[in-house]
Amino acid sequence: MKGRTLRRPASFLSASLMLLLSGCSNLDILNPKGSVGLAERDLIATSVWAMLIVVVPVILMTLFFAWRYRASNSNADYQPGWTHSTAVEVVVWTIPTLIILFLAVLTWRTTHELDPYRPLESQVKPINVEVVALDWKWLFIYPDLGIASVNQLAIPVGTPVNFRITSDTVMNSFFIPQLGGQIYAMAGMQTRLHLIADHAGDYAGTAANFSGKGFSDMKFRTLASSPEDFNAWVAKVRASSDRLDMDRYHAVSEPSEKDPVRYFSTVDPKLFNNIIARYNNGNVLDNVKDANCAPKG
Repeated sequence: MKGRTLRRPASFLSASLMLLLSGCSNLDILNPKGSVGLAERDLIATSVWAMLIVVVPVILMTLFFAWRYRASNSNADYQPGWTHSTAVEVVVWTIPTLIILFLAVLTWRTTHELDPYRPLESQVKPINVEVVALDWKWLFIYPDLGIASVNQLAIPVGTPVNFRITSDTVMNSFFIPQLGGQIYAMAGMQTRLHLIADHAGDYAGTAANFSGKGFSDMKFRTLASSPEDFNAWVAKVRASSDRLDMDRYHAVSEPSEKDPVRYFSTVDPKLFNNIIARYNNGNVLDNVKDANCAPKG
């Protein structure tokens, strides 16, 4: 199977959670289309159900006690001298302790399994995409193909995507809910993310960190398609008359809102590194270790 997949005995519970929340159209994270997103959804569902083991009984007992010991119930035992019950103490302390231990182990495992810096295991050669957060749009550079696009990301289905992400403005956060993961885009730094789409589709991408007045429209579409359709998209981009060198980039990076999709048939191969170097006295830092402070999953 391509990509990482977490198998959990409570996977059917995640389906139940999906059913309960299916009416909420904005909860794309609960309708994953890639193995990373599926693992993250199962993690959310497993954590919620584990915590409900405590929450639901407490709610039910609160209602039961209020009814059982109401003033009008003369059959309820009145024990003003009651001070201790070993059985109650065992239940009160044992169950939460076991849940905390379970969640601790779960967190430890998934922190490593869903590490955004960890490449996906696949027999298919990954593609590389460089992402630049701008005001208020997203620039996607395909270094191996020599092309770029604004506010549109195209990827082939079943192919791991290796993202290198930075910002040429304030800090932002790169997020494709149905594919999973969310990670900061920071000026002068490069963070990384590895995703895969297991199903063809048109998925929403967004900025998940407030970045000014154009933030609400800082969105993009992720087109996951067959390799043949992806190659056709690449050919369409290469047919564009627009080219992205450093001079053209300065115009593209100017603050603007609700930008349409744009294509660039050629790209300066050093553009991404030059953007990072602007904030580091001309140096390009590899922040694979230093940027691990970025949010995971």
